[in-house]
Amino acid sequence: MIDINLILDAINGDEEAFETIIKAESDKLYKTAILYVRNKEDALDVIQETVYKAFVSINQLNNPEYFSTWLIRILIHASYQLLNKKNKTVLSGDALIHKILETNHQNVEMDIDLPYALSTLDNSYQTAIILFYYHDLSIKSIAEAMEKPEGTIKTYLRRAKIELKKVIEGAKNYEQRMV
Repeated sequence: MIDINLILDAINGDEEAFETIIKAESDKLYKTAILYVRNKEDALDVIQETVYKAFVSINQLNNPEYFSTWLIRILIHASYQLLNKKNKTVLSGDALIHKILETNHQNVEMDIDLPYALSTLDNSYQTAIILFYYHDLSIKSIAEAMEKPEGTIKTYLRRAKIELKKVIEGAKNYEQRMV
């Protein structure tokens, strides 16, 4: 956890304090960016954009105790902006299963990893899963970050797990048929 006084210093214009808290958050930012954009170069671009936006707007942060959540929210928006800008298409649902069925690989499990499976989810489900399981945020914190009611976040998590299970089981069933 980052010292709240350091965050307050950054809010008051201390650039060194801002740099220190960004360094403390850098691993979390990189891991989250990779989950969204799925390659190093784009992840670094997203982080750069996130840090810039955070730096120019940190004085608008009303609750310093939510700095980490605020920063992740900026990163998520930057990730989606980059994906939209690059017109990347992420396979989901039937398109993913169709692609899996078309592959001639003997080991589909190697082709379908968790980040890929996550990318098949609806954006809201994906964000809820990442914040809950990868960042250990509470339902309440996720609800604040996503600006949704807590009950909605619980529904997103439940539905996301069901969808992930379908994708992963579909890949396993295909692999068993190939053997």
